[in-house]
Amino acid sequence: MGNNLKTAFLLTVMTVFLVLVGQALGGRSGMIMAFAFAVIMNFGTYFFSDKIALMSSGAKAVTREEEPRVYQIVERLCGKTGLPMPKIYVIPTESPNAFATGRNPQHSSVAVTHGILGLLTDEELEGVLAHELGHVRNRDILISSVAATIAGAITMLARMAWFAELFGGGRGGDRDRDGGPLVALAMMILAPMAAMLIQMAVSRSREYQADATGAHFTGNPYALASALRKIEEWSHRIPMQGSPTTAHLFIIQPLLGMNFGNLFSTHPPTADRIARLTGMPPGSF
Repeated sequence: MGNNLKTAFLLTVMTVFLVLVGQALGGRSGMIMAFAFAVIMNFGTYFFSDKIALMSSGAKAVTREEEPRVYQIVERLCGKTGLPMPKIYVIPTESPNAFATGRNPQHSSVAVTHGILGLLTDEELEGVLAHELGHVRNRDILISSVAATIAGAITMLARMAWFAELFGGGRGGDRDRDGGPLVALAMMILAPMAAMLIQMAVSRSREYQADATGAHFTGNPYALASALRKIEEWSHRIPMQGSPTTAHLFIIQPLLGMNFGNLFSTHPPTADRIARLTGMPPGSF
């Protein structure tokens, strides 16, 4: 119920944001058009946010013949847990990572990077895939996918507003329009911050919960702890090329070629996650 309320809240925020943007940039007519767009956007976000997340990450669907190792592990875990078999995707990057998405267990997908397949042992990979299925079991994949879509939409709208004003969108228009270059500039500054705040609506505790659920699925918390340590180390060596609006989906937050520390992190520190899994002090595993 909590995640359903969060989803409804985020969709409401999206609607209000779009209406205010429409009013600022187009007056009353802009507000009406923005509301109509928001209704369509909310529908698409709910039903297609998982596909948008997969597309934005460059994930490609794979068959059992192409990735038998992943299929065997996921099928075994689904048999133990009673979860439906998700669709399997591979992201063509050497940076090791993984995420799950979908609106419910019956419509879920698990994506792994090419790099993680070569880095982890079978036990470690099982731990990672169990973690992702933990997100599916805990039903937090919808709120994560919705947050990614909304954050991306807000950022896109900010850029569109800026370019519209830059190339003449500020001339003419309705009398009740009181926007202009300053509005567009404010949006360019504030919209990414709003997107980050929406991502922060995805609780950091969800990673702890998925770690615990995944460890319960496998009965081997040390394998997942070892996988997290390896992924953390290698993600610094090979930063992932991707969008910050989907960073919260991954098992380890991608560096995206930049390191802002923990200021805007959507993940708890990896050392703390490992400590919880192993029962050892941070840094001792």
